[in-house]
Amino acid sequence: MVDQFKLDKLKNLRKSGIDAYPYTFDRRNHAHEITSDFGRLEGKGVSVAGRIMGFRKMGGLYFLDLLDSSGRIQILVKRDSIDGKYLEIIELTDVGDVLGVEGKVIKTARGEVSIEASEITMLAKSLRTLPEKFHGLTDTEQRYRKRYLDLMVNPKIREFFVVRAKILRFMREFLDKRGYVEFETPVLQPIYGGAAAKPFVTRHNALDADMFLRISDELYLKKLIVGGFEKVYEVSKDFRNEDIDSTHNPEFTQIEAYEAYKDYEGYMRMVEELLSGMVMQLFGSHRIRHQGRDIDFTPPFKRVYWVKELEREVGVDVSALDNRDAAKLAEKEGLEVAIKNNAHVADALFDKYIKPTLVNPTFVVDFPSYMCPLTKDKRGNDKLSERFELYIAGFETMNCYSELTDPIEQRKKFEEQERERKRGDEEAPPSDEDFLEAVEFGMPPTAGIGMAIDRLSMILTDNVSLKEVIAFPAMRPEKEAKAHDIRKRGK
Repeated sequence: MVDQFKLDKLKNLRKSGIDAYPYTFDRRNHAHEITSDFGRLEGKGVSVAGRIMGFRKMGGLYFLDLLDSSGRIQILVKRDSIDGKYLEIIELTDVGDVLGVEGKVIKTARGEVSIEASEITMLAKSLRTLPEKFHGLTDTEQRYRKRYLDLMVNPKIREFFVVRAKILRFMREFLDKRGYVEFETPVLQPIYGGAAAKPFVTRHNALDADMFLRISDELYLKKLIVGGFEKVYEVSKDFRNEDIDSTHNPEFTQIEAYEAYKDYEGYMRMVEELLSGMVMQLFGSHRIRHQGRDIDFTPPFKRVYWVKELEREVGVDVSALDNRDAAKLAEKEGLEVAIKNNAHVADALFDKYIKPTLVNPTFVVDFPSYMCPLTKDKRGNDKLSERFELYIAGFETMNCYSELTDPIEQRKKFEEQERERKRGDEEAPPSDEDFLEAVEFGMPPTAGIGMAIDRLSMILTDNVSLKEVIAFPAMRPEKEAKAHDIRKRGK
């Protein structure tokens, strides 16, 4: 709530004719620039602006810790040598206020690089109290709900979002240099598809029709390939109406890319080049630390064959698994799956036995064909599909297909998905006649890949929750969250 003490100070500022919320300020320097280049700037005039995170008074001296986007710097104010109007501002300043400061660069007797202030400007008078200084904002849920406070009092977290931005920039530049064209495709779609997921439904009043927030941009980007573009990609927000946990957010960011005349082998080579180059550029090495473990991005990446690896662990060839046997296997293995068909059970077995072992970047290759309705069969084995997923630190980060381009076979696979939907599988996508018509005009050999930006950012910032790298993650409504916590404690 608003602090009455701070509100009284605002009133006093206004009585003195001081605008506590001015239009602009001529900030010419940043904290890091001054502290890192002291030799050049010593004794020179500078101008900084930022939030006051610490305030100490010692006799006739005031020491303020100013935080800007680059870091912290100490401000020194001498009562006897600053104009009275600026002194009045200082005496009405609290931790949390935003100030503009002009002065000269000095080093204190203790050797700390500081700015000796000559002019002070109030840029925003805070009316609420920041979280307690020494403990900061440590409640995880409140950190995510009030990210602005999290960034103020835990400034190291800012680096997570800087790394995320660099990942996106690197990927865009990587694809652009290879001749890919960036597109924007519809977020509101009359038919959703391109993945196995439950969609969000909304209503378009003018069209008097239900619409879906996209779960993927795949089918639209493939239509561009049919139309004659050979390399396309999109940096997209996609939406899946699923539970919220440390590795799932209903609104997430991915890059989908498609290239004509390429197969999944070609994308494996490209991914090795992309990730090894990106990690080297970001960190100066192919090796990073994640949760106490070394992860090595030196190419080539290891390959694990989905069906063979699972057969070694479970003793079952899941490529030949039918729905009846899948249900029995789920019971035997104690798997918690909502739908006990072959696709869901096989996926749960993989999550149980294989996924946790995949620490270094690993291509998991050649999935059962019944899990891949948009993928070409494996050459020489129609029980498998030419698909890979890339796992890092036990997390899926990329998904790639040699795309199915046979319209007759594609129609059959859509029909199989429709049967699964009728059996209750809400994640099975519907048939898309418009997409089928496009493929019937002739789609060249194509491969496509989806790259999970949130999960890559999570791994490369040494985190285990997507919420750390999504600025404003989805959260339960606060009242409902409290009731949910009470229910959990009661169990």
